[in-house]
Amino acid sequence: MQNYSAYPHSHIGLDAHGLSNLKTVYWNLPTPALYEEALKSGEGIMAHLGPLVVRTGQFTGRSPNDKFIVDEPSTHDTIWWGNVNRPYPRDRFSEIQRRMASYLQGKDVFVQDCWCGADPEYRMPVRIVTQYAWHSLFARNMFIQATPDELAVHKPELVVIDCPGFHAFPDIDGTNTDVFILVDFSKGLVLIGGTEYAGEIKKSVFTAMNYGLPFADVLPMHCSANYGKEGDVALFFGLSGTGKTTLSADTNRTLIGDDEHGWSDSGIFNFEGGCYAKVIRLSREAEPEIYETTRRFGTILENVGINASTRRVNLDDASLTQNTRAAYPISHIANATRSGRGDHPKNIIFLTADAFGVLPPIARLTPEQTQYHFLSGYTAKVAGTERGVTEPQATFSACFGAPFMAQHPRVYAQLLGKRIKQHDVNCWLINTGWTGGPYGTGSRISIAHTRAMVTAALTGALDDVEFVKDPVFGVEAPKCCPGVPSEALRPRDTWADPAAYDEQARRLAEMFANNFVQFEDSVTAQVKAAGPVVR
Repeated sequence: MQNYSAYPHSHIGLDAHGLSNLKTVYWNLPTPALYEEALKSGEGIMAHLGPLVVRTGQFTGRSPNDKFIVDEPSTHDTIWWGNVNRPYPRDRFSEIQRRMASYLQGKDVFVQDCWCGADPEYRMPVRIVTQYAWHSLFARNMFIQATPDELAVHKPELVVIDCPGFHAFPDIDGTNTDVFILVDFSKGLVLIGGTEYAGEIKKSVFTAMNYGLPFADVLPMHCSANYGKEGDVALFFGLSGTGKTTLSADTNRTLIGDDEHGWSDSGIFNFEGGCYAKVIRLSREAEPEIYETTRRFGTILENVGINASTRRVNLDDASLTQNTRAAYPISHIANATRSGRGDHPKNIIFLTADAFGVLPPIARLTPEQTQYHFLSGYTAKVAGTERGVTEPQATFSACFGAPFMAQHPRVYAQLLGKRIKQHDVNCWLINTGWTGGPYGTGSRISIAHTRAMVTAALTGALDDVEFVKDPVFGVEAPKCCPGVPSEALRPRDTWADPAAYDEQARRLAEMFANNFVQFEDSVTAQVKAAGPVVR
């Protein structure tokens, strides 16, 4: 085994993970060296001003149906088994691990030894072993880099072996397809194969953090976070497309992180050292901070359109996917904190893109409503985003991130409720979806209006405003908000046909109720009653 040892690395070799007879092991290459290897191997091309543009083949997003968790005695009773976390036999895991190791013999591999978690008390040492140089750059961007002194004693607690060129045999291996993401918590090992989509790397590490942290009384969260000039922290929960990354990147506030955080007795800490933002139709005017990252050396652009002659990217090009992505170090955001940490939050915002056009654009939540909406995790898919979606479809993802929640949602909901009560946190529901009608009839709520509502909530501008209870959803909406027309705050008044609004609101309330049945045995009667009224 050869080692590209010009860079510091751990004393723990890859043979500890069953990998041997490799060609060259590239340890902890910095960004320029990874660019060189990626370009030399034809893994991507450099665009104007320096970003690395790559393609992920037919896999332009996560493969949730291809993720499995090894079912073994030490973790069996604490995993939320079901459609999200499907069991996988340990002997089959070992067999795929053996074949993957055999496949990698004689091949180059790239290793990044890094940290997940900005709080030294709760951070996890991770090792990412990849077949592609650009996947190694992705890991270097997304996780927290270890110093040379730390690398000398780095002992990974979680190892991810990422091998896009190795495919499973579904009939033999018991997988759904030739793609697989296999997680063994007891071994601290993740195997990824058959997919070039780099997002699987970070989400598998996130899943491991989600599983382990509650045992230490730390709440892991799928949310972005920032703080204001007074140090007041805000959390933004939301599924893809709701504005979580965009709204947390605010020139007037300091970014802590855009996607994954922990909440301990000491406050908030980012899991990551980078950001992974959707960039389809990104606007320099509306999202200036994120836009600038797409023009920087070190940024990876996944499936973004590019003119082969001029090497200029086209962020409006959705010919490959709506899920175009940028992966960049958080230092590319000028007003991001390098510490990755903040105080206990003063405000929590749940973001939903309601394509039915019936939820208020901003509403205040009681503690019970906060628990209800956290467990519901509602947003909506719109026509055209997926094959077969011809009208708005409600999507409920517990804790605003069910695919990454390895324990039962009640574990995370109870921790959230405990922290909110301890620190007297204000909670809000903000609809970044449609107004004046559903998708196809109404229009998307103005991002300028949404930013104004977020600002009003975070600065206390709504503290003395009169609120009105929504008759269907039970939440309280303000009668006025600085920078927002008052009529826009009352969704029913924006519809040409109020009766059509009433019917659509009734339908959505029914969907909430049907989804929440699965959690009724896990919550108090007060939380159960905090949902919409079904008539």
